[in-house]
Amino acid sequence: MTDATQSITRADGRTTDQLREVTIERGWSAHAEGSALISFGGTKVLCTASFTSGVPRWLTGKGKGWVTAEYSMLPRATNSRNDRESIKGKIGGRTHEISRLIGRALRAVVDTKALGENTIVIDCDVLQADGGTRTAAITGAYVALADAIEWGRGRRFIGQKSRVLLDSVAAVSVGIIDGEPMLDLAYVEDVRAETDMNIVVTGRGLFVEVQGTAEGAPFDKRELDALLDLGVAGCADLKAVQEAALEAATE
Repeated sequence: MTDATQSITRADGRTTDQLREVTIERGWSAHAEGSALISFGGTKVLCTASFTSGVPRWLTGKGKGWVTAEYSMLPRATNSRNDRESIKGKIGGRTHEISRLIGRALRAVVDTKALGENTIVIDCDVLQADGGTRTAAITGAYVALADAIEWGRGRRFIGQKSRVLLDSVAAVSVGIIDGEPMLDLAYVEDVRAETDMNIVVTGRGLFVEVQGTAEGAPFDKRELDALLDLGVAGCADLKAVQEAALEAATE
């Protein structure tokens, strides 16, 4: 990234390689074994982790645990109201896709054998959407998951010395707008991006998933490399925010 590119400012005043303000309020729910309210600018997602003893029937007796996720968006998370999918009687394809993405991202950093025959379900509910809801959900879900694991360890569902989390995981959106690669797209940017991409990266900098589409003009390898570099750097910054949240005391 050149100095000239970095000096470009966006509608909200950020440079091309700058995240929106990211905050994580850990322990937001009084009832869940782990929880985090994460904000990526105007996007706000409540992530709760529920820990239960036992696993789905197809895993019983295999000595492994299970981590899965469900994603949903509140009716008025956007500018206009959307009907709840429960009222429609059918879960939408986008909801299924994002739920599965969050689950895959979390399982990539979990040792299911060390988890034992226990299940952790992560619920990611979008309270307010302004772009990047799935990436915010993954980033916040990791914090909720970490706390749920510690809850299980404290109640001896998990071995005291078992290393369940092998790494951290975070995610961020990137895209190309007016020919410029940019990090962490807000909605007004996302809707006009020529290329839109979501990148999921572990704390060690390894890719879990890359979802990229040319919405307008196709992109070349140079642009792809620039987007991947932005995503890796952005996820490194998000890792620091996650670590700070997990180190902070909860009330």
